[in-house]
Amino acid sequence: MVLFTTVFMTNSPVSIIIRAKNEEKWLDSCLFAVSNQDYHNFEIVLVDNESTDHTLEIAERYDCKIVYISDKEFNFSKALNIGIKAARGELIAILSGHCIPADEQWLLRLAMHLKSKDVIATYGRQIPLPDSDAADKRDLWITFGQDRKIQRKDYFFHNANSMIRRETWEKIPFNENIHGVEDQDWAKKVLNQNNKIIYEPTATVYHHHGIHHSRSEKRAVRVVRMIELIQQDLT
Repeated sequence: MVLFTTVFMTNSPVSIIIRAKNEEKWLDSCLFAVSNQDYHNFEIVLVDNESTDHTLEIAERYDCKIVYISDKEFNFSKALNIGIKAARGELIAILSGHCIPADEQWLLRLAMHLKSKDVIATYGRQIPLPDSDAADKRDLWITFGQDRKIQRKDYFFHNANSMIRRETWEKIPFNENIHGVEDQDWAKKVLNQNNKIIYEPTATVYHHHGIHHSRSEKRAVRVVRMIELIQQDLT
């Protein structure tokens, strides 16, 4: 409780950026869980990519600030950058519209490490739902373990469930020249400046389709290509 009390005393304003396109199946559960967090000093900014379902109606019920990105201009980095530009928080939480915080301390547990100035970002655990595809369950359980990690060289980072400092983003925004894996590209750049990233397993969300989208070959090809560019510093 001492650690959590310290976080409440600092209570830095947080902006939660949620990228969404046709997320009506999950968004109400996502926003309900976000709205019931123990950490109260936050706003929600939803970046909508031409949703045609009830996504915007759901977002309006939860008093989200809504900004828009068209299909023509969309990439993952640009959507995040647009959302953060519209945000007010000192800390920026990033959450997928189909991820659901597992409890009321999700936001607090992402924020608690950022009181240390050499910690530049945190990301949390992702776990499957009971009806998730078996391959997605396997990949989430293997990728996101139960031990906290301090990363100084390992630039694995995942923007389905993460938090960064706004002041760092202002110096190093997400790279709009790449399509996907913008989180790892960003993480490599900030770690090269002698910072730390912390994986916090207690900041947990449910993620139905997982990180590999049930063995999507098209997605795998794109991700591998982006990681090859990042490894070669060609981004």
